[in-house]
Amino acid sequence: MKHPILIVVLALALATAAWGVPAASAQAGAQVPAEGAAPHSSTPGDHENLRGNDQENARQARELLNQAIQALGGQAYLTTHNMQEQGRTYSFYHGRPTSNGVFFWRFVEYPDKERIELTPQRDVAYIYAGDKGYEVTYKGPRAVEKKDLEDYLRRHRFSLETVLRTWLSDPGVALFYDGNALAGSFPAQQVTLINAKNEAVTLDFDLDTHLPIKKTIKWRDPVDKERNVEEETYDNYRPVQGVMTPYGFTRYFNGDMQTERFINSISYDKELNQGMFDPNSGYSPNKVAGKH
Repeated sequence: MKHPILIVVLALALATAAWGVPAASAQAGAQVPAEGAAPHSSTPGDHENLRGNDQENARQARELLNQAIQALGGQAYLTTHNMQEQGRTYSFYHGRPTSNGVFFWRFVEYPDKERIELTPQRDVAYIYAGDKGYEVTYKGPRAVEKKDLEDYLRRHRFSLETVLRTWLSDPGVALFYDGNALAGSFPAQQVTLINAKNEAVTLDFDLDTHLPIKKTIKWRDPVDKERNVEEETYDNYRPVQGVMTPYGFTRYFNGDMQTERFINSISYDKELNQGMFDPNSGYSPNKVAGKH
């Protein structure tokens, strides 16, 4: 393979997500005083006002999230079982493109299987199933590097689909309505969700369509302890089988563009060959159906 490093980067850039199931629970709207803070003297009326404000804020957040789900297709969006798409992806380093783009084919079976095929020959594949990841080439399968797998699993855990389809079904996830915001140069309304591990996801929605246009997560690198910010933006929505689908996707890492992806075609709930998610099955997209 002439450019193995580039291929790995592009595959990880594409791997944004099967829909996982994070454990999430926290009292919605709960406020915990900082450690060591002096207790605040207040009357019962003050507590009732604070509780009422928290409940109203959480209600506004949930209302906006429900509007977004309806805008995306409602039950059609929530009950989709699988997806396949084809397009072209570009990777960037310090804001500069690293190639002229690579063709990709991506297959997802929810909640935790994903396959990405690269190059026009579709002879390089990345398979993710559960918490395992593999690169498959003509040499056979090999495990994805630990750091690359950790990056994939983090994005899987905080994917837009996971948040909207799974976090919202947990009554313990804390919801916060942040009000009006700017998603890039676009006016938006913003909501933040926080789970039991104090992990937060911030979502921005278009003022008119209520469709998601930006997602932000912040996390601390376990090695250098530096805080990182990952942002994803979604645009060029089109209806596909009752689901509003973004045909444009961009990811930023600490303010620098990292990935840009453009979809040419996409479909939902078509039967997938389960062998494609098994690195040892010998599955090949180039084999003629019925022949081995």
